[in-house]
Amino acid sequence: MMKFLQNLGKSIMLPVAVLPVAAILVGIANWIIGINDNETNVVTSFLQTAGLAILDNMALLFAVGVSIGMAKKSDGTSALAGLVSWLVVTSLLAPSSVMTLLSRGYTSEPATDVTKFTDGQHLVTENGQLIVQTPDVNAAFAIGSFQNAFIGILCGIIGALCYNRFKDVQLPDALSFFSGRRSVAIVTAGVSLIVALILLFIWPLLYTGLVWFGEHIVGLGAVGTGLYGFFNRLLIPFGLHHALNSVFWFDVAGINDLNNFLSGDGTFGVTGQYMTGFFPIMMFGLPGAALAMYVTAKTTRKKIAYGILLSGAVSSFFVGVTEPLEFAFMFLAPFLFVIHAVFMGISMAVAQLLPVRMGFGFSGGFVDLVLNWTNPMAENPWIIIVMGIFWFFVYFFVFRWVILRFQLKTPGREDDDPIKESEDAGSSTGFVGTAGKFIDALGGRSNITELDNCATRLRMEIADPSIIDEAALKRAGAAGTIKPGGKSVQVIYGLNVQFVKDAMEKIMSGEVDPAAVAAAEQAIDEADAAISQAERADEAPGTVLTKPTGKVVTLERPVKGYAIALSEVPDQTFASGMMGPGAAILPTSGEVVAPADATVVTVFPTGHAIGLRLDDGTEVLIHVGLDTVKMKGDGFAPAVASGDTVTAGQLLLTVDLAKIEAAGYSTVTPVVIMNDKTATLELT
Repeated sequence: MMKFLQNLGKSIMLPVAVLPVAAILVGIANWIIGINDNETNVVTSFLQTAGLAILDNMALLFAVGVSIGMAKKSDGTSALAGLVSWLVVTSLLAPSSVMTLLSRGYTSEPATDVTKFTDGQHLVTENGQLIVQTPDVNAAFAIGSFQNAFIGILCGIIGALCYNRFKDVQLPDALSFFSGRRSVAIVTAGVSLIVALILLFIWPLLYTGLVWFGEHIVGLGAVGTGLYGFFNRLLIPFGLHHALNSVFWFDVAGINDLNNFLSGDGTFGVTGQYMTGFFPIMMFGLPGAALAMYVTAKTTRKKIAYGILLSGAVSSFFVGVTEPLEFAFMFLAPFLFVIHAVFMGISMAVAQLLPVRMGFGFSGGFVDLVLNWTNPMAENPWIIIVMGIFWFFVYFFVFRWVILRFQLKTPGREDDDPIKESEDAGSSTGFVGTAGKFIDALGGRSNITELDNCATRLRMEIADPSIIDEAALKRAGAAGTIKPGGKSVQVIYGLNVQFVKDAMEKIMSGEVDPAAVAAAEQAIDEADAAISQAERADEAPGTVLTKPTGKVVTLERPVKGYAIALSEVPDQTFASGMMGPGAAILPTSGEVVAPADATVVTVFPTGHAIGLRLDDGTEVLIHVGLDTVKMKGDGFAPAVASGDTVTAGQLLLTVDLAKIEAAGYSTVTPVVIMNDKTATLELT
């Protein structure tokens, strides 16, 4: 389930990245309107139209974005499927469709008789007719009420699942035109039809229940306001927070907090109590959370996290549009979202108890705070700033502690492939050729049930380990094979193991043809043989070739501690020299530094191992602890990224040695030369 939520969270990043710009455009337009005596002009209309074109279609963006992100190797068909699902669901649940499907309880009259539709009792059809709604149906299907993020995400998931399941389906010859990807949209429409019928009966119950709940917490004072704030946030993913908002902001239960504040017709010291607490969280709290997520992001992903989190923080502070930030972590780290909802409830309750009142026309951001600062209903608005500063630090320290303590996968901390820019390297003849030989030696594609890698080795689950040809693996380039037990098998390769694993996946999925690779390799081998023959012909008679003596590589200790021979390491892979020659250190410090001037070849995602290439081409692996890959990054904080150039003594990694020991793993740190079996390593 967590893996599903993490994939969903990452998929949502695509549409979420668009929202901050739209929110800022609308915010600027509202600001100009506010300082222009509420008069619109060409500029404000232009900005509002552009911004609302995105914000009003957020559900559609989620439907397309999620369907792309959740699909396996999407080629665009999944996006079409997500769009089809959204069109089917939203069309079937539109007011005019609902009127036809559930005609009982509806009457119609000219729309000119009613000017407001915020009381939950009226709908407007596209042809201008007013639908007077009886209580047994309510406003659950009012225009826009179901076109929310939840419906968009649901449609995206439907599209992706249908794509994954039916993109390769083969129909009988008579229907062959609809085989494969052409069948995806058709199946998606059918599934969406069923989902829409289910929602047709479930959605009104949810909507009505929330309105009833809102009406019954009004009399609880500050506690009720806190509950409202708490559930307001929890319902954001489903779009049902609008049902609660209608109770407190409009005239559903006689409160009408929003309209009374803007018109100045409310009660001073009371009106605005259901809006004030939003300001400190939206303007300060969530930006504090964004900063916490940024500082805890992996070094290799900080730039990506920076763009997402900064734009989300700006839109939250400036305009009060929080979705870009909230959707950035609500699925990746649901626990944090619950904490956020609790904090919102507390802020709302405290704001009601304090002598502070403020309201908004759009949302609880800087623009509305400035525009309504002098509103007759505004009371001590400066207190909002004080509350906001407090909440900024609360969010920052709480989010930072929770993220690190529970290793939550917030933006920049996901378990993605570490070397995106080099992922195509695995398609070269060398890696693909090696991958093909590995697959054959491992018993074929069907014998490999799971495939992964760590810093230097393939980690696999094999259906039948007894048929593995270890000699063939060595001939293909493996340094050794380990069978820890059961069906687990590890193949030692080296720092480029990521490319071999990627190539294996491409071959196993059918994306790469190993036969074509073999033909290319044969041509290369024949060319090499011809060159070698020509070189031998040019050699003078009696020439004696001698094997050069292995070089000595002298390095500074990358971590303070006691040096031991590699043979003393309690891990057969390292102790046997299978990984290469080297030495090891029993560390007394948690700071790992560069042992010489070098280029960082790879920083493994879990941070426990770093590969370096020295100026003379020697490749060195620093592996902190034994089996520490299983800690999944807990206790490791890399300070460099792949491709960085470092100098001797520069910090590479900070590690919590106590955490390693507490987890039951050894802290002994092997330092191994990866690309020269004849070399000797000396640590100074």
